[in-house]
Amino acid sequence: MSSSWVSNSSGGGTAGMVNWCCRGLCWDSWKDAWQMRMGCPCWMAFTERTEKLFPLRVRSTWFVEAQSDPRGSPVVLWLNGGPGCSSMEGFLKEHGPFLVQPDGVSLKYNDYAWNKVANMLYLESPAGVGFSYSDDKKYATNDTEVAHNNYLALKEFFRLFPEYSKNDLFLTGESYGGVYIPTLAEWVMQDPSLNLKGIAVGNGLSSYEINDNSLVYFAYYHGLLGTQLWKDLQTFCCSQGKCNFHDNSNLNCTLKMEEMIQIVEESGLNIYNLYAPCAGGVPGSMRYEGDYLVTHDLGNSFIRMPLKFSWRQNLFRMPVARKKVRMDPPCTNSTAPTMYLNSPEVRKALHIPPEAPEWQVCSFEVNRSYKRLYMQMNEQYLKLLGAMKYRILVYNGDIDMACNFLGDEWFVDSLCQKVQVARRPWLYTVGGENQIGGFVKEFTNIAFLTVKGAGHMVPTDQPLAAFTMFSRFIKNEPF
Repeated sequence: MSSSWVSNSSGGGTAGMVNWCCRGLCWDSWKDAWQMRMGCPCWMAFTERTEKLFPLRVRSTWFVEAQSDPRGSPVVLWLNGGPGCSSMEGFLKEHGPFLVQPDGVSLKYNDYAWNKVANMLYLESPAGVGFSYSDDKKYATNDTEVAHNNYLALKEFFRLFPEYSKNDLFLTGESYGGVYIPTLAEWVMQDPSLNLKGIAVGNGLSSYEINDNSLVYFAYYHGLLGTQLWKDLQTFCCSQGKCNFHDNSNLNCTLKMEEMIQIVEESGLNIYNLYAPCAGGVPGSMRYEGDYLVTHDLGNSFIRMPLKFSWRQNLFRMPVARKKVRMDPPCTNSTAPTMYLNSPEVRKALHIPPEAPEWQVCSFEVNRSYKRLYMQMNEQYLKLLGAMKYRILVYNGDIDMACNFLGDEWFVDSLCQKVQVARRPWLYTVGGENQIGGFVKEFTNIAFLTVKGAGHMVPTDQPLAAFTMFSRFIKNEPF
C-alpha cells in the first residue's frame, strides 16, 4: 500500500482519507527482521466534514497486513479503552508486529504478534485520542456517537480497500473496549456488506455494578482486605444474602467502601496487575512534570461512590494556570511509546501532519468530557447471541483489578446461555510441554476464558498464551 487518495462521503459533503505505507521506515529500520513480505504499519487520516461550518475531524488508523496470506486472513479491528486511551498502546506494547523498547527508540520483533494470523486494524478513537484530532479541539462525545463514528470508519476503510471487504471481520478490544466493541457490533451486524464473524473483549467493562461488586470479593480473597473490614462490609453493605458495594446509600457502607477503595486503588497497588510492581513507585494523586500537571487515570470502578465522584469533579474543575494536563494510567510506564511516537523522525516517516497533536497514551480532555450512556452491556450481547451466527469471546487476565475476571465471569453467566462445555483448564505449548493457560467455560456461541498470571493487558503479561487464545478463536478451533 503506497498510494494516497481523497474520497467523497455518502452524505453529500466531503471526506478524505490519506494513507501512506511505512514500508520504507519498516524496511530501513527493521531490515533483518523483515522476512520477504510482511505487513507494515500505515497511518491513515480519515476526515469528516460536511460544510465549512463543521469541524474537521482526523482519525488516526494503523493497518498491518497478515504476515502470510493477507487476502485469506480475517480483518481484526482493535480498540483500547479509557475512554480516551490510544490503540497504539496495543500496537506497540501488546500484540503489534514490533514492540517499542524501554529506550523509546528501538523496536523489537514480536514473536507473538497477532498479525501472524490476521490483518490487524488499530483505530485511535474518538477524536482527541493519540494522533486523532478535531480542528476545533472540542472533544465532548458519548458511547452512542463513538460507536457510530467507529462504524463509519470501518465502512470507509473497506470502501477504500475493497480487496479486504469479503474477508471475515472480527471486532476486538480491551478495558473500556468492553463498551466500544458491543455497541459498535450493533451497527456492524445490521450491515450485510460487512462480513462480521464475532467479537472478543479482553478485561472488558461489561457492567459497572457487577465489576464493582466482584472487585470487593476479589480484593478480600486475594488478601488485600483485613478480616474486620470484610466483616464490616458484609454488615453494612449486605442484606438477605445479597451485597451492594456499587451504589449503597447506607452511610456506614459508604465509609467502609472508602476504606476499601483507598487500599485497592490509592495505596500504591498496581490495579492493572496485582502482582507487578508499581512503575515509578507508589504515586501521589498528581505531580508536575515540565509543562504538565500529571494525574492518574480515575478508572471505571466505583464511579458513583462519593469519594470517587468528588475527586473527579474537583480534578476537572481544577485551575491549572499555564499548565497542560496529562492523564497516565496508574502504575504503568508509557515513556517508551510516547518518546517513540513523538520523535520527529518517526512522525515524518509516518507522515503525521504538523497539526496533529503530541501523542499521549490517554487524553485528559476526552476522558473528562466523555458521557457514559451504558451501565451494562447485556442488551448488546443478547442481540449478538440472538442472531445465532456470531462467536463471542470474553477473556480476562486473572490478576487484573481494573476489570476483574470474577466480574466478567458473573456477567457472562448472567446472559443465561446454554452451557456446552463445563469450566475446565485450557492448555498451550511452552517449550514442547503443555501448560495450563487458564480456565474456559463454553456456552452456545460465547466463551469465557481466563489467562493465568496475566493482568489487564493480557498480551503484555502472557504473550504466548494470548496469541494461542487469539489464534484459536479466529480460526474457530477448540480452546
